[in-house]
Amino acid sequence: MTAVSVLALHLAIIAFNVVGCVLVPIGAWRRWHWVREFRFRLAHLLSLAAVAAQALLGRACFLTTWQADVSGTSHVQPLIAGWINRLIYWPLPLWVFAAAYLAVFVYVIALWVFVRPHMPWRTKTRKRT
Repeated sequence: MTAVSVLALHLAIIAFNVVGCVLVPIGAWRRWHWVREFRFRLAHLLSLAAVAAQALLGRACFLTTWQADVSGTSHVQPLIAGWINRLIYWPLPLWVFAAAYLAVFVYVIALWVFVRPHMPWRTKTRKRT
């Protein structure tokens, strides 16, 4: 896999996380059924849990490390990849990201409480008479 491919994957995962954080409360308000879909919500929760855990452990995201491994130092980035790189990687201390990721993870946990997903093992069955 190329560095640009890893960067694109990283951007897609970031977009999934951000869009989920925004659309779940909006979807609950608008009564969109898909925002309560268990698999989507679980994937969103686990993705953000991984991000928060890595940051709290003082580690860079494994996708960041993977991209650095495959890119090499002499690689010239395509223009779009450079833009995406600047969008994703900000020159801030790791503790800032750890605090932000933890706050977002707490927000997603709150969404599980206030916008409950439909649990597949709790199917409503109607009693036939």
